[in-house]
Amino acid sequence: MRDIAVTLAVFGSLPFILRRPWIGILVWTWLGFMNPHRMAWGFSTTMPFALIVALTTLLAMLFSKEEKRIPWERETVILVLFVGWMFITTIFAVYPGLAWVQFDKVIKIQLMILVAMMLITTPGRLKLLVWTIALSLAFYGVKGGIFTILHGGVFRVQGPPGTFIGGNNEIGLALAMTIPLLYFLARSIDRKWLRSGIYAATVLTALGAIGTQSRGALLGMAAMSLMFWLKSRQKFLVALLAAASALAVVQIMPEAWYERMHTIQSYEEDKSAMGRVNAWWMAFNLAKDRPLGGGFETFQRGMFALYAPDPTNARDVHSVYFEVLGEHGFVGLGLFLLLAVLTWRSADAVAHAVRTVPERAWMGDLAKMVQASLIAYLSAGAFLGMAYFDYYYNLVLIVVIMKAILRREGVLGDAKVRRARDASPAPGCSMPIGPVPDRSAAARARAG
Repeated sequence: MRDIAVTLAVFGSLPFILRRPWIGILVWTWLGFMNPHRMAWGFSTTMPFALIVALTTLLAMLFSKEEKRIPWERETVILVLFVGWMFITTIFAVYPGLAWVQFDKVIKIQLMILVAMMLITTPGRLKLLVWTIALSLAFYGVKGGIFTILHGGVFRVQGPPGTFIGGNNEIGLALAMTIPLLYFLARSIDRKWLRSGIYAATVLTALGAIGTQSRGALLGMAAMSLMFWLKSRQKFLVALLAAASALAVVQIMPEAWYERMHTIQSYEEDKSAMGRVNAWWMAFNLAKDRPLGGGFETFQRGMFALYAPDPTNARDVHSVYFEVLGEHGFVGLGLFLLLAVLTWRSADAVAHAVRTVPERAWMGDLAKMVQASLIAYLSAGAFLGMAYFDYYYNLVLIVVIMKAILRREGVLGDAKVRRARDASPAPGCSMPIGPVPDRSAAARARAG
């Protein structure tokens, strides 16, 4: 039944995508984040649903009469440069057979990010995209939270197998990143019963993230929670939700969980943690020796034998920063970090620009929650190898779309400067250019 349901849902969406290509982005996002076909047991688990939706979306774009242009914000430029650099490092990869397979996965994600920039062009479409991302992962958050409560936190919450979020560390990071977006959605809803439901989903998602027993996710949750509170306009409500989540953790999680989390402070005694440090040194030494890095999938035993302090301890790198450093060198790492910094600054610019635009105030709230999600990714990502996680690039996408919309509306950037310039006095004039105000009424009033 699950196979049939997913297949009908995907193929049933294709006619709508052909008429409105932007719907294809929503379906692609749903498939990429929720991976519904991975919860089936039959033929749908191997069906190339994402490819079918992507091709249909691209075909629909060709016949669509809507204007299609990439918003060349500074984040877009850096993203394209980063993808181009990854292409170069793949050409010179140490393990080309493995590297090209990974590059194929990465380029598909980045291509659809660029397509989304061209198709998600209105505030309504942007809101639907945020709903799709948040609810796709909230499904696992609510499910994981309930699972944690029912089993007293004894078992780890896992994601759908064979996906970006299949492991406990990966799903933990994804859930931590989703909490701010769920809060944003709850605050934007007028119906109290639905708002209460989203708040409940937020708390359960937090419990689900804790239930993964991922130390990286815990660090991400801690950093995100602080930024979440600082950026929120409803600080008392956020503190109340955090207190409810913390109380639930105290009541539910077993002693074994506390012992595992305590190892964060004594990482020198943890073989897994020291293995990661060994891999980080390998990445650093490799990048010094090879300016292009080793290319995708470079963390193999042969490279550890050449560059690692302990050549016998070959492990996954478990860090977005050292993953990019080892695979794409210092230039790649610089582009990766620059993209994050510019996205953060642009989110600040969006929040500042809409302060005096009531109908776009929700964009300011969304920009702040995107920043909280970024903090979750960048902090937990220090201990997780998810440099190419599409969630991160979708956060960049959201900020770029908001900037493009506000720029078209004259709220942000050059359009605003032009409006101010047009209203300013010309050189040598003491009055602004434009219609001369009628002062006769004021004169008559003074004359009495």
